[in-house]
Amino acid sequence: MLKSIAPVQSLLLAIFMLMAGSGFMSSLLAVRLEQAGNSALVVGAVATGYFAGLVGGSLKAGLLVGQVGHIRAFTAFVSLLSASTLAYAIHPHPLFWGGLRLIDGFCVAGVYVCLESWLNERAQGSTRGAILAGYMIALYVGQAVGQYLLNLGGPLPSLPFLIASILVSLAAIPVALTRIAAPAPASGKPLGIVALYAVSPLGVAGAMITGLMLGGFYALGSVYGRRLGMDLSMVALFMSTVILGGVALQWPLGMLSDRFDRRRVIVLALAGTLATSLAIAMIDTVGWPLFALGALFGGLSFALYPLCVAHANDRLPGQQRVSASGTLVLIYSCGAAAGPLGAASTMTVAGTSGLFLFVAACAGAALMFALWRQARAEPVPADEQGQYQVLPRTTPMTAALDSAGSETGRDPP
Repeated sequence: MLKSIAPVQSLLLAIFMLMAGSGFMSSLLAVRLEQAGNSALVVGAVATGYFAGLVGGSLKAGLLVGQVGHIRAFTAFVSLLSASTLAYAIHPHPLFWGGLRLIDGFCVAGVYVCLESWLNERAQGSTRGAILAGYMIALYVGQAVGQYLLNLGGPLPSLPFLIASILVSLAAIPVALTRIAAPAPASGKPLGIVALYAVSPLGVAGAMITGLMLGGFYALGSVYGRRLGMDLSMVALFMSTVILGGVALQWPLGMLSDRFDRRRVIVLALAGTLATSLAIAMIDTVGWPLFALGALFGGLSFALYPLCVAHANDRLPGQQRVSASGTLVLIYSCGAAAGPLGAASTMTVAGTSGLFLFVAACAGAALMFALWRQARAEPVPADEQGQYQVLPRTTPMTAALDSAGSETGRDPP
């Protein structure tokens, strides 16, 4: 694997540093807003700005990249992201922060478009899996490590924003100095949602509901921890435990889905997410059971999106799979934009446990839908299923890195 990712190590270093600097901002802002006495609804509304920007950026950032080139566009996105990160320290008003989160989301989407198209340019048939795995590790480990910047501050409240801005700015250096040739502009349009739903209802519904669940968690997970009595170091540990747990179970579940009816594995993951979320909702003290359940929750819920993508790909001809995966990313992002407000509303009514009650409700609804689809439609034969690939939920550009979806698929039955 190390040999395969060596040609793109500068790009992986850039995404690691970027995630270390920006991946913890949702936790930091949620904690600061909570400390200032704002309600969960206000925290959720600010978080929604980020996911809305991510949706807009994934749709429009490619136009800028096509006009000025990858290195110039990447530098512009990183510079603006670094500036907006510093701007949080100017004034802690929710409306101001909500606007900055919108800018953050757009910039992060632009960065993803640049880096993922570059990675796709360098990936060959024999190295796609290793490059995608390296990208996933850099992305999620960066997010997990960045959570510990929550511990900074004390007498200097602006320090976390300063350190985050430094890390984001430094992320531009590996890309600015890279010798990797810039890829050609991407072509092709995403497959329409209606057309995709007609082919794979569970893929569409699963991506949307996964967005609702994880958007709500990313926005309010730190608020949940603080209300449960965690200090900042424990909040950082809890968030990073969930994120790293989300990486750990994706491969085992993926291998199961390659061998059996993939819908059964999706049902298993949804049922596990439902049970785990309900168990967490019943915990009212901080201890090892909470962290163990948090890791299990991350492992099950983070695997749902790539499982849904693989299920949809099983029912599509090879030439449509990249565009369909791009549509699923947008569907996920739309769900993630709505998730913070849904989770915040539930927390307003049900208290601290409302976050995981909301997640459990989403998982329960998706589980019922998955069981209904399993009863209504015949499974794709195991020998006709495409290979599962672990996929990040970033931009449609990631879909091209899915070697199973773009190269090895069969026509649907």
